[in-house]
Amino acid sequence: MKAFRGFTGWHMLLATSAFFAVVIAVNVTMAVYASSSWSGLVVENTYVASQEFNGKAAAMKAMAASGIEGALSLKRSEIRYDIHEQGGAPAIIDEVTLNFKRPVGDHEDFSLALRKTGEGRFVADHEVAGGDWIVEAISRRNGVVIMHEAKRFDTAEFGQ
Repeated sequence: MKAFRGFTGWHMLLATSAFFAVVIAVNVTMAVYASSSWSGLVVENTYVASQEFNGKAAAMKAMAASGIEGALSLKRSEIRYDIHEQGGAPAIIDEVTLNFKRPVGDHEDFSLALRKTGEGRFVADHEVAGGDWIVEAISRRNGVVIMHEAKRFDTAEFGQ
C-alpha cells in the first residue's frame, strides 16, 4: 500500500495554473461581449447625457410616431437625403444637417448642411471614408426640429 504524500509543489502549480486559466477565460469572455455590444458612441459628459436620456427618448418616439422618415444614399462623393411623410409624399422641410460620426473615436467626425434641390430632397458633395459610420440627421422647418434620427451604416452597403 502506497502512503499518501500530501500536497506537493506540483499540486500547487496545478492549482495556481487552474486559477489563472479561469481568470483569463472570464476576462476574454467579458472583453468579447463588451466589444460586440458597445455602440462606441462618444459623448462629452456622460453624466449630462444620462440625465437627458429619458427626455430625448420620448422626443424620438414622438418623432417616429409622426410617420416622417428619411433615407440616406451615398454615390461616390454625393450624399443624398430624401425625407418623406407617412403616405410617401415629400416632407416640407427647410434644412437638413447630417452629422457623421465614427462608432469609436471622433477624429474623422464631420457635419454637413445639405442644400435643398426639391421638396424632400437634399444633397451635398463630400467624400465619406470607407467603413462604419453613425449618421445623425436633423431636419428643420421654420427653425423647429421636425425629424431627428440616427442610423448606423457601413459604406459597403452603398457599394463603396
